[in-house]
Amino acid sequence: MAKRPITPAYIIFYILFLPDSWRILTGIAAAVLLTPYITEPDMDAAGRVMMFVMMAAIGYAAFGVPARFITAKLKKWILGDRYK
Repeated sequence: MAKRPITPAYIIFYILFLPDSWRILTGIAAAVLLTPYITEPDMDAAGRVMMFVMMAAIGYAAFGVPARFITAKLKKWILGDRYK
């Protein structure tokens, strides 16, 4: 069986169908949206970065099941009958 060529469309669909890409995206979004509410005004830059990373990790961990649901629905919607 010949190897499939790696094209830009292949990369885009791979990222779109990978649950981890959705988890990373929501982790970063959660960190961007929630970090300003949990940081103290007297925190230095290192403390703010630590809180940002912590919120990104929590968002990544919390979005595991919804990310699998999203990718399953996208596969079914885009691939249709070709989806296993």
